[in-house]
Amino acid sequence: MIFGKKIQNEYLFNNLLDEANVFLLYLNKDGYIDLCNKHFSDFLGKEKNVIIGKKWDAAMFGEKPQAKQQVFAAVIDASVKHKKPNFFEDAMFDVKNKKHFLSWNINPVFSGEHKHEGTLLIGNDITELKENEISLKNIDETLKNIFSSIKDFALFVTNLSGNITYYGAGAEKVFGWSKNEAIFKHIGLLFKEDALKEIPGMLDLAKLSGKFEQEMELVKKEGERFPVTLNIYPLIDASGNLIGYVFIAKDDTERKKLEFRIFQTEKLAAIGQLAAGIAHEINNPLFVISGTLELLFLSEEKIPKDILTELKKIEEQTDRVRKLMDRVLKFSRQSQLKLETLNINEVIEGVLPLLSYHKLALSKIKINKTYSSQELPIKGDINQLQEVFINLCVNAFQAMPDGGELNITTHAVNLNAEIRISDTGSGISKENLKNLFMPFFTTKKEGTGLGLSICHNIIKSHNGSIDIESVQTKGTTFIIRFPIVS
Repeated sequence: MIFGKKIQNEYLFNNLLDEANVFLLYLNKDGYIDLCNKHFSDFLGKEKNVIIGKKWDAAMFGEKPQAKQQVFAAVIDASVKHKKPNFFEDAMFDVKNKKHFLSWNINPVFSGEHKHEGTLLIGNDITELKENEISLKNIDETLKNIFSSIKDFALFVTNLSGNITYYGAGAEKVFGWSKNEAIFKHIGLLFKEDALKEIPGMLDLAKLSGKFEQEMELVKKEGERFPVTLNIYPLIDASGNLIGYVFIAKDDTERKKLEFRIFQTEKLAAIGQLAAGIAHEINNPLFVISGTLELLFLSEEKIPKDILTELKKIEEQTDRVRKLMDRVLKFSRQSQLKLETLNINEVIEGVLPLLSYHKLALSKIKINKTYSSQELPIKGDINQLQEVFINLCVNAFQAMPDGGELNITTHAVNLNAEIRISDTGSGISKENLKNLFMPFFTTKKEGTGLGLSICHNIIKSHNGSIDIESVQTKGTTFIIRFPIVS
């Protein structure tokens, strides 16, 4: 009866082993296979009696030694030595030469006297899990590549403490901080000091509504403030928990410049119309005054000297007002352009000798010229362009009364001829920069405030643009661009 029950239990045990959806191997203390289940023999495509009795590494990996076989053996030896379970993951090929990822649980078996008797290996096929993991890694890598390719937007991520945990290539370009300099630093690094107290409120709004958007100023590495459109989104993990915030900042510097140019152009056009009307109204009485003076001067010998002196002063001031009105009308009129193909380098070179006709301290100023090696052909009116460059050079000279350097460079930038005229003078304040092209705005004692307005109009009529960069005590640079023609 006992014998029959023993046979029955052995049959049940073997049946359980064979039905288990894992690989089961029992190795004796010398590393030979004493037992394996059907799941493992089917995987190799061999009968169990062929596998049992073979060395475990030869049965699993073949007769030819492999590096992974040696690593597996080392893990088994370590498990036996330290008398504790261990794990090993590697790939094996089945009977159809299909690759499987297997995870092995290594369990050394010891007798009551703590002598090593054998080792039980339990293997799980984790191929699907590994493939999903690889797929997720590929997706993660793809996303990283996408984020790294976005260079016009500053993309960065913070944890709940406000420390930067991701900092993309676009952020490096926009802010000037490298990834190593910014990572794990507090987000306040990128905000102006007076805005730091507003950050918690922004994050709360992003958390409540799912998004925060605002135009504001952020700070570059050098401390320069610049305009951005900032979007903040809550970062949620797979369990629905808030783990941080995603920041996307779009640099609005060029857009703001364009908006300012459009605003300036519209304002100049309106002022031009107004100025033209006023100039005509002033010219009418001026003609009367000038005509009356001419009649009086016909009888100059009959006029007492003291009265004649006063009349001469009236004539001088009338002539001064008339010249001013001529400039106002010139500013307000769109004169007909006489376009021809010009090499901008030659235009500028032709202007420089004309500076000697102006009352300028030429001997105190060193002129440095760096012209583009290639021709920069543009369509332009030679006389009007000469007026622009004379005006800008005269302004540069007047900004350096104690001497300095005038630097003129030309080169091609994105199908445009770019001209930079720089001085080493006192520079222009930010407040004055905003009004520099406004008619009648001047910081000079004897200026009319129309020179730069006229330059702006001429450049605009040539489909060009003019920008200013200035640092007080260091100097000013005028940047002019005209389309290059083929």
